[in-house]
Amino acid sequence: MRPLLLLLAACMAVPALANEDVDYGVPPVSALRTSDFHAPTPREVPGAKTIGTSALRESLPGAIWLPGAGRGQSFTDTIQARFAQALAAAAKGDRKRALVFFCQGPQCWLSYNAALRAVRLGYETVYWYRGGIEAWIAAGGELAPMKLTWRNPPE
Repeated sequence: MRPLLLLLAACMAVPALANEDVDYGVPPVSALRTSDFHAPTPREVPGAKTIGTSALRESLPGAIWLPGAGRGQSFTDTIQARFAQALAAAAKGDRKRALVFFCQGPQCWLSYNAALRAVRLGYETVYWYRGGIEAWIAAGGELAPMKLTWRNPPE
């Protein structure tokens, strides 16, 4: 199996407990959410697979921070273009490489949007780690310094 490339779409304060499987009754959407990013999320992203903490147990350290990748207004904005370049470099041009997107927790839309962006760019193995940092820490996972970061793209 190919190693996973973990991409952090956003990072916020981490509450003590996390429930990555909670169902808020929010239906999945194929459009980017453009406001109110801290709100209940759906359980899945169209075109991507939701992945849980147990599946990532030994993979989260080494993530690439992509702040702002989940923002923007459309799949044709400047963020999408910059995101395409960042993913191509990180995945070394391999659109079949597994990509995992995560952020603060199950009430953060930024990683959801980033996963939608990756699917739209034609990446075939896109995972959304809905529980994010909250679930990782609640499960006893440790965070490591980022190896690479992406500065905020223009909005």
